[in-house]
Amino acid sequence: MSLFKSIISRFTSRTEIDWDDLEATLIGGDLGIRLTTKIVDSLRAQGRKISGDDIVEACHKEITSILGDETPPLPQKRESMPTVILVAGVNGTGKTTSTAKLAYLLKKQGNSVLLAAADTFRAAAIEQLEVWSQRLDIPIIKTQYQADPSAVCFDAHRSAIQNNVDFLICDTAGRLHTRDNLMEELKKIQRTLKKQDESAPHERLLVVDATTGSNALSQAKEFQKALDLTGLIVTKLDGSGKGGSAVVIKNELNIPTRFIGTGESENDFKAFSPQSFVENIL
Repeated sequence: MSLFKSIISRFTSRTEIDWDDLEATLIGGDLGIRLTTKIVDSLRAQGRKISGDDIVEACHKEITSILGDETPPLPQKRESMPTVILVAGVNGTGKTTSTAKLAYLLKKQGNSVLLAAADTFRAAAIEQLEVWSQRLDIPIIKTQYQADPSAVCFDAHRSAIQNNVDFLICDTAGRLHTRDNLMEELKKIQRTLKKQDESAPHERLLVVDATTGSNALSQAKEFQKALDLTGLIVTKLDGSGKGGSAVVIKNELNIPTRFIGTGESENDFKAFSPQSFVENIL
């Protein structure tokens, strides 16, 4: 059940609002303590009897204000050099699958795309991306398990430049955001990419799982320090009724959601629409 529907069913028939219960409901919808407090305070300040519809309206207003009403732009194709996209995230979020889906989305728009299998810390990730590469008919640069991921990205970038590829997408290792040495590896990848194009990487996207709640914010905070993120890919938005973490991350870190994944198929991936998200997900 979505957050808004949960609010309506839980509070519409009540004569008095239990504010503690409301706070628990909003926090349970992954809106976080800070945003929840703001919404509850604005409702209390109205100084009148509050209905379920009033709560939904307040949530809708605050969330829309945070997310805005415009769909964030897709990664932009450049005139003379490849657009380099770095994809990061912890294991289990759907990072490698999202990398492939993003590549397919850009390919469908008529762009040439090259994949770099730079998740060399997990042998299965290289194999997984290679399977996607064959399935989607998108070329891939790879190496062996435990090889230097920066070297893979460098080779892939050089190939993309030589072959006039529009987009290079680098799938980096699934990392525990508390592992400092792995965060340093991400910084090294960035430095390596800059050797052939000082402006690269042009997009730095973090994949987060919509069902992980507040942990997604913790992940975003750490990856933001290492990468200066340009956006999120939010996965597993396929009927869970979750997704509040996207709002919290935008509110607290100003990192916009750029894409969402809603299933296993390569077509279950699209650009993020704030209006659709508020109406259908929350």
